[in-house]
Amino acid sequence: MPQTTRSPGPPTTVRGQAKAQRRQDLLAAAATLFAERGYAGVSIDDIGAAAGVSGPAVYRHFPSKQAVLGAVLLEVSSDLLDRGREVVARSPDPARRLRALICFQVEFALHRPAVIVVQDRELPNLTEADRRAVRVLQRGYVTLWVDALRELAPARDVAELTLRAQAAFGLINSTPHSLRTAHRLRAPQDAGRLDVARAALEEMTWAALRTAFDPIPTSTGGTP
Repeated sequence: MPQTTRSPGPPTTVRGQAKAQRRQDLLAAAATLFAERGYAGVSIDDIGAAAGVSGPAVYRHFPSKQAVLGAVLLEVSSDLLDRGREVVARSPDPARRLRALICFQVEFALHRPAVIVVQDRELPNLTEADRRAVRVLQRGYVTLWVDALRELAPARDVAELTLRAQAAFGLINSTPHSLRTAHRLRAPQDAGRLDVARAALEEMTWAALRTAFDPIPTSTGGTP
């Protein structure tokens, strides 16, 4: 049975913690390089150099470049689902739950733009096993949003609510999709602009999703 490249459990020794930190440094460097150059344009040596180690040292953590990509996307997908579940658990009120999910996704999008680019573009380069695992995690995350929407718009079809949730992701992720824009927004001197971007994305996404709460229009069959 094929194995996916999920991360190991939390380390318990100083040496283990240092190794885990090096692994995270490699994944962060790889995500940035994959986003900037594309998977095909990045080598193991590039990843190692960006993380401050030699190319061969990368193999102490990952057996291949494809395994690095798998770890990047599996970890972010798992993190989104786990943290999304925490958001839902803390928000018993349906409207506040949906707003909290929006805020969570906006924060993620503004602070991890490289991962969003890789997530959108590089799924075909995963192993089949990793691709299936990522898809399962992603569907779980979408379901959190759809369930929140269903409580607020019970008359709407699940397929429609899924479409609305996916469209919301597209709206939120569109701003940081350009690395140049995201880096500019994240510059220390532009901290105020980041706040503006966050508020705008949250407001627009809420406005778009709340249209689902309105009564479903009925066709009169005639021309006005």
